[in-house]
Amino acid sequence: MRLTSLLYESGVFAVTSLIANKLRTFLSLLGIAIGIFAIISVYAIVDSLENNIRSSVASLGSDIVYVQKWPWGGGGGEYPWWKYFQRPETEYNELLQLQNRMERRSGLAGVMGNQGTVQYGNSSTENTQIRGVSEQYGSLWKLKIDRGRYFSETESRNGRPVCLLGATVAEGLFGNEDAMGREIKTLGRSFAVVGILEKEGSSMVGESHDEQVLVPIAYMRQLVNEQNAGTALMIQARPGQSTQELTSEIRGHMRAIRRLKPSAEDNFALNEASSLSAGLDAMFSVIGLAGTIIGGFSVAVGGFGIANIMFVSVRERTGQIGIQKALGARRSFILVQFLAESVLLSLFGGLVGLVLAFFLTLAAQTIGDFEVVLSGKNIVQGLGISGAIGLLAGIVPAYMAARLDPVEAIRVNS
Repeated sequence: MRLTSLLYESGVFAVTSLIANKLRTFLSLLGIAIGIFAIISVYAIVDSLENNIRSSVASLGSDIVYVQKWPWGGGGGEYPWWKYFQRPETEYNELLQLQNRMERRSGLAGVMGNQGTVQYGNSSTENTQIRGVSEQYGSLWKLKIDRGRYFSETESRNGRPVCLLGATVAEGLFGNEDAMGREIKTLGRSFAVVGILEKEGSSMVGESHDEQVLVPIAYMRQLVNEQNAGTALMIQARPGQSTQELTSEIRGHMRAIRRLKPSAEDNFALNEASSLSAGLDAMFSVIGLAGTIIGGFSVAVGGFGIANIMFVSVRERTGQIGIQKALGARRSFILVQFLAESVLLSLFGGLVGLVLAFFLTLAAQTIGDFEVVLSGKNIVQGLGISGAIGLLAGIVPAYMAARLDPVEAIRVNS
């Protein structure tokens, strides 16, 4: 009860002092507001960037292993691209052999990439990604179809001239017209549109299908050079099977398919999303530290401003402090009184900084496609940093005020 009364009375004194010195309060508040705005804006941008990238990595599938020519990343050391360059490309025939060796499992797909112009009547889209995919690709990527359907097994295996359009491609070619059943031209051939994919939005690491055209890989390999297009094989782990076990299984099959000697190195890469996630942890730790240091300078400047104002406040109210102590006020009351003023001032500035950061996130979302969100974690961080800065900035002036001799303090005032 006594502690509550002490905090209440100290808070009243602090608020009264802040209101009585409006200009000084405003200038101190402005300094800490800019500091909190800077550091919380950095945190919000970094957190939003991390969430976006991690969600993109998650779309690659945590239980999927990719068989490709090139490995993802450099494994923390030098990336010997000259060695990987000499490797053969993975091929569609290897997909078929893997399917036979792995008991024609359902979670196995192939994808081949190329670029081209897509036309419909007088409309066209340039540099569009044309992807040749197998029948299991849709389920592995969990594709959502807005209209129509995915390839049938017959269309996929026999290589029929059918396609699915990404949302952006469909809009660019057909506008408000119904694309179903129409024929588009690309790679020198005509393709019947059997489905339109739902709009996915941009992706920073994974793939967005909005600007892609999907066709059966068995048909596409007749139109393009498979060695130049580059085929990737996707294999999903069975229920209860770890990616490490799956990787070992695939490595054994691929070495047998390519007839590698026991002493020979793998001439293929087995990639998985976890390898990217490990790199992201280290990267965002460094980015977060850099953001803290950069924003910390702004917050420190605001803290010095509050400390300076508190020293001035103690000097101005020396006589008042002497009278309070002469009437029986304890050192703890004086200490808490000035600490409360410093913390409240810093918290008010922090709130203003958070409001400014919120408007920044709204502006960022309006200007670009990248979504920046001021999360609850960022708000707690902002208020916590504000309170800590106020406490640190006010501790020395408050201690000096609490240690004043009442007789000397009154004499100074007189």
